[in-house]
This record gives sequence, structure tokens and C-alpha cells, in this order.
Amino acid sequence: MRSSNPVLGRAFNNRGYASMGNTSTATTPESLENLYNAPAASPLQTGRMTIEDVVARTSILFGILVVVGAVSWTANLGGGALMLGFLGGFVLAMVNTFSQKIRPGLIMTYAAFQGLALGTLSRVFNEVYPGIVSQAVIGTLCAFAGMLFAYSNGKIRVTPKFTRVILGAAIGYLALGLVSMIMSFTGNSGGLYGVTGFGPLLAVAGVGIASFFLVLDFDQIQKGIAAGAPQEESWRAGFGLMVTIVWLYLEILRLISILRGDD
Repeated sequence: MRSSNPVLGRAFNNRGYASMGNTSTATTPESLENLYNAPAASPLQTGRMTIEDVVARTSILFGILVVVGAVSWTANLGGGALMLGFLGGFVLAMVNTFSQKIRPGLIMTYAAFQGLALGTLSRVFNEVYPGIVSQAVIGTLCAFAGMLFAYSNGKIRVTPKFTRVILGAAIGYLALGLVSMIMSFTGNSGGLYGVTGFGPLLAVAGVGIASFFLVLDFDQIQKGIAAGAPQEESWRAGFGLMVTIVWLYLEILRLISILRGDD
């Protein structure tokens, strides 16, 4: 089973979780009778990940993000806090993504850095476009709920072709972002995003790609649970969801700012 999500890939690729446990014990009639008469083991007893574990860990991470974000919003910390939040979050995202060992403390610290960055940035956007943050939050929640509904009801199926298309689109989108950044450094204010017509189209593309990445997250979490991933992997699953949702929020925030700027 191959994960298509770069974050969750460390958790669910070729782990063989379904073979957990000791299978070398000799089978006797007495042991079989005891096994059949015993109550079914719960996920807590087997130490395997459940959807409840994922929801709980994800809720903890977003609780940290919201609390730190609210504090940074209220304190109006400025550009230094914004850079610290994004740089700290980027470094910890790389560490948590490529580390084979799960470190809940670092994952929660990542959530705190993201809260610092998003709280500061959201305050700046809201001062320029009053009410934009609530609009972006509602848009993010709607996109999340819509993708979860579509995936759980089989409206969207994760196939190898689907995965290749989404990953290819994400790479292309990243490349366009880098080109835009280079153009802005050469004196073209805003790069591609500043060109009439390109800004809104690229912003819509960003929202769409981030939304479909949620489907990849849902699929890999479901596969990890089915494969009997260890319970601690729920931290990585929550981390992966947070990365995608934060990305989606930023894309929606940028899209709304472009649309409102054209009014």
C-alpha cells in the first residue's frame, strides 16, 4: 500500500501493520476455545489507530493553533512574529515529515508556530479587508466538509490516475509560485499574481488543489486504520491534516483578498 501524501507517506507506506502481534504461539484445542470465547479486543487493547484517535489528536493540534492564534491576533505582534511563525513551522514540518520516529511534542510545537503565524497574518488581512478572516474560516470549513462528504459517499475515488493528476497539479502550482516570486524580485510587482486575469485563476487553482489534497489525506488515514497502523500514528495523521487545512485556509484567504481587491 503506497501513500500518495508526502506527509502521511512516512506513516503508511509498506509498513505491514496488519501483521502486528505474535503469530508463533502453538495452536492447541484449549487455546482455540479460549480465543473464541474471549471478548473481541478493542483498538485500545491492540494498540492500533482508530478514527477516534485521529479526531482526538487533530482536535488537540487545532486547539493549540487557535489559542496561540488568538493570542497573537490580540497582541498584534507584527512582522517579526509572522516570520518566526512561518520559519519555525516550516522547519518543524520538515522534521516531522521526514522523521521515522513520531514526536508528539514537536508536532504540537508545529501547531503553536502555525498559530503564531496565522494569527498575525489574519490580523493584517482583516485590517485591510474587514471580515475576511471569518469568510476564509467558513470557506475552509465548507471545503473540508464537502470533500469529506464526497469521499465518504464514494463521489470521489482515489485512484492512481487521480493521485498522479493532483500531485502533478501541485508541482505545477508550486513552480508557478516560484516564477511569480522571481518576477516580483525583478520589479514586476506581484509577479504572475499581479497580471490581470492570472491572479484569480491561480488562486482558484490553489484552493482546488488544496481541497483535493484533503481527499488524499482521508484515503491514507482510512488505509492506515484498515492496515492496523499503531495508535501513535494518529499524531502523524493529525499533523498531515493540519498541514493541508492550513494550506487550504491560506489559499482561500488569498483568493478572497484578490476578489475583494477588485471591487
